[in-house]
Amino acid sequence: MNKIYDFIGIGIGPFNLGLACLAQPIDGLDCLFLDRAEGFNWHPGMMLDSATLQTPFMADLVTLADPTSRFSFLNYAKQIGRLYAFYIKEDFFLMRREYNQYCQWVVEQLDSLRFGHFVQHVDYLDERRCYRVRGVHARSGEGFEFLTRRLVLGTGTTPYLPSCCEGLADHVSHSGNYLQDKPRLQGKRSITVVGSGQSAAEIYYDLLQEIDRHDYQLNWITRAPRFFPLEYTKLTLEMTSPEYIDYFHSLPRSTREKLIDSQKGLYKGINGTLINAIYDELYNQSLKGEVPTQLLTNAELRRCQRLADGTLELEFFQHELQQSYRHRCEALVMASGYQYRLPRFIQPIAERIVWQAPERFAVARNYSIDRNGGEVFVQNAGLADHGLVTPDLGMGCYRNACILREICGREHYAVETKIAFQQFSLPQPLTPQGAVAAR
Repeated sequence: MNKIYDFIGIGIGPFNLGLACLAQPIDGLDCLFLDRAEGFNWHPGMMLDSATLQTPFMADLVTLADPTSRFSFLNYAKQIGRLYAFYIKEDFFLMRREYNQYCQWVVEQLDSLRFGHFVQHVDYLDERRCYRVRGVHARSGEGFEFLTRRLVLGTGTTPYLPSCCEGLADHVSHSGNYLQDKPRLQGKRSITVVGSGQSAAEIYYDLLQEIDRHDYQLNWITRAPRFFPLEYTKLTLEMTSPEYIDYFHSLPRSTREKLIDSQKGLYKGINGTLINAIYDELYNQSLKGEVPTQLLTNAELRRCQRLADGTLELEFFQHELQQSYRHRCEALVMASGYQYRLPRFIQPIAERIVWQAPERFAVARNYSIDRNGGEVFVQNAGLADHGLVTPDLGMGCYRNACILREICGREHYAVETKIAFQQFSLPQPLTPQGAVAAR
């Protein structure tokens, strides 16, 4: 094989799909994107009818990098005849199902995507100064091989279960599989949801609305001291800015780790509208009598075991009271989130990568992880280096514009440097009139 691509993206989630859109109109840029799945389907297990994104529609695949792109959500809405309906709806937040349909429409417009390609091995060919990507076609098992000068890893995160649930995967549902498991869950006499974020709230609300129809006990237990709302005030939103990324990336590693732990409510909280809807549903149901549900906070899951009768016994530790208690249920849903796992296929090039710690990339400011600083880039894998903007859909366009600037050697899409009114580092000089210098 003689052809060498300018770059290959491995994994086709929203971030690499956006990169494919932005790369498409660049003359002379030859790229390819590979994914083991047979098609695009974004979190199908959480495709609830009432679920919305937590970012506005402008945080689509392209708009914040190129508002004129034909791959924008607004163009999609126009092409399918829904633009006026969306205008009349007057809601900035897309339905999750709608966003998935939009992404699937975009997939149909691009010829650089190859689904059903399972990447198994990436190595570096010194004599050709390029990377070799090898794997098999998911259906046929036939091998494939591609050469590329650069890589963009977009393999994403995988469902996480705490260690106390090890060995119980067949009896514990992860939130990512909720819709597939829902009929089985609702056949049980008691269901417990464990988690503090948006997914836990959506699942609890969905099950709560049908509690009368199926006659089960429903519990929601969280380690957090309260059901934290997602903070969505405008000055806080400025923390999803190039300036804050610069500031965060410049901090000592120990400081960054403390900040990430303290900022979870800024990107893992619950939509305030949903919290209010849950309360209203509880109130309305209480008018008919006692609602068979419990909401418990400050409770950390320490142990989980399956008893002889098939029920699950959970042990929680109440932090403020410093006491343990046991809780039994027939069905358990763990809304315990996702974690990044290193793809096995990069093992042959491990020596070319900069590591912050074992199993953790050191992600440079330009999103590269290789020792040369411009060959291997990552999507959604730099929480410890770039902060809370890492999983944010709204900053995907910014990151992709930066990656394309590194790959092309020029700024094809304008990369913003200053958008915030506030300053995150030391004060900057003021103008003689006392106003902050123009940005």
